[in-house]
Amino acid sequence: MACTDARPDVLVIGGGIIGLAVAWRTAQRGLAVTVVDPDPGGGAAQVAAGMLAPVTELQYGEEPLLRLGMASNERYAAFAAELEKLTGLSTGYRATGTLAVALDADDREELRELYAFHQRLGLDSRWLTGRECRRLEPMLSPAVRGGLLVADDHQVDGRRLSAALVAACEQAGVVLRRALATELLVEDGRASGVRLDGGDALSAPQLVLAAGPQSHLLPGLPAGVLPAIRPVKGQILRLRMPDRHGPFLSRNVRAVVRGQHLYMVPRAEGELVIGATSEEQGYDTTVTAGGVYELLRDAHDLVPGITELPLVETSAGLRPGSPDNAPLLGPTDLPGLVAATGHYRNGVLLSAVTGDLLAEYLATGVTPASALPFSPTRFTVKAA
Repeated sequence: MACTDARPDVLVIGGGIIGLAVAWRTAQRGLAVTVVDPDPGGGAAQVAAGMLAPVTELQYGEEPLLRLGMASNERYAAFAAELEKLTGLSTGYRATGTLAVALDADDREELRELYAFHQRLGLDSRWLTGRECRRLEPMLSPAVRGGLLVADDHQVDGRRLSAALVAACEQAGVVLRRALATELLVEDGRASGVRLDGGDALSAPQLVLAAGPQSHLLPGLPAGVLPAIRPVKGQILRLRMPDRHGPFLSRNVRAVVRGQHLYMVPRAEGELVIGATSEEQGYDTTVTAGGVYELLRDAHDLVPGITELPLVETSAGLRPGSPDNAPLLGPTDLPGLVAATGHYRNGVLLSAVTGDLLAEYLATGVTPASALPFSPTRFTVKAA
């Protein structure tokens, strides 16, 4: 069955925040863009806490990813402000900073090593004593031994951001085709379009695959074009902070508790987001009693007053993890097919820079230098 839609210049497969950011920025370059997704604005951003934390998320060996995250973080205030001005919708962007704390001697030593790593890389973080941490956040446990204050690691509300991106895409003339792409169409060795669940076909000279953890599973995608994008389950809680004088928490707070990473993100409207588990459970998104218990237990160790707050929502989502936990950005080995996937735990953070980099490539045919380390072809096994 043929589709009556006009043929776009770019077809984006996947309408999460990554796909929407790419579509919006590409449409601003003057290209005709269609996004294919059953529920544009859905996906992992509906669950994510929205930390914009390239420095406090840093792990050893991830320096290229750090630089990409910092580049995105630096443009986020303007990115959010532009969205809000265009759409009249809040993104929930807040320049709060992040405090990472240690709860015991082992945690303190690990955090001190991370601080030394920050200093070697020239990053802006400041070491605080336990007393200084509690002075900034009085609700912290007396057990806190020390911490790192990163003034430029901020936050955004993933749900509000998604809604604003949908509205911005519509204003920019992006066509939102609310359907499921069921097959990638390839003609003469080149990606040419997709077939939809209703039987229609859409074609375009350039396709962007931004389907999160489902990206490599699209029928019709030739073997070896994309590596396996594994789903990493994250359970998250939303609580309601008291409406009283003085904030319960005033900034993002994170810690490692018994080897498990925990973060707490206070929203301006009184919501407190606690996350997140990291579970290799395939495509399961069940909220489990164990996951909720572990998050509340660790959060109570960090902020004892947490157990007095109303629990208003539990949810689980899937992060799209690549083999090296870094995103796939740019042209693939299949001509006509561009990847924007594999963002793992940094999808919200990297949405701003991904939109810009992919739009530049789609408009010019030239891969921006900062995207080169994240080429999807880095996983291709070359013949001897």
